[in-house]
Amino acid sequence: MQLFNFRLHPGDDVKLSLEKICRDHKLQAAAVIAAVGSLSEASLRFADAQASAKLPGPWEIVSLSGTMSVEGLHLHISIADSQGQARGGHLMPGCLIHTTLELVILEQPNIRFTREPDPQTGYKELLVKS
Repeated sequence: MQLFNFRLHPGDDVKLSLEKICRDHKLQAAAVIAAVGSLSEASLRFADAQASAKLPGPWEIVSLSGTMSVEGLHLHISIADSQGQARGGHLMPGCLIHTTLELVILEQPNIRFTREPDPQTGYKELLVKS
């Protein structure tokens, strides 16, 4: 297994940056194992919602987890406001870094994450291939 360490900077879009990291490093099967930082604004898709919710910040990133590959990302994020009230959902483009985002990403060798349409869910779902 290989670890990658990154820091995203103010104004960077979290999802777009992670997609670029996957492309640049040709990641085939990776997961976020640590994420610490803040957002100036957030864009989340809540459970069973069709559209994203735009949330003006600042927000503290409480957690970020999920799977990543050059074929797609599936990431969930939890964020908290200045009163400690938390929100969470599916990470969407529009989550912009406020001060920093420190990331540790783990890549698993010898497997590949792909995403294929699942007729039961209607979404492209994870398939793990050797």
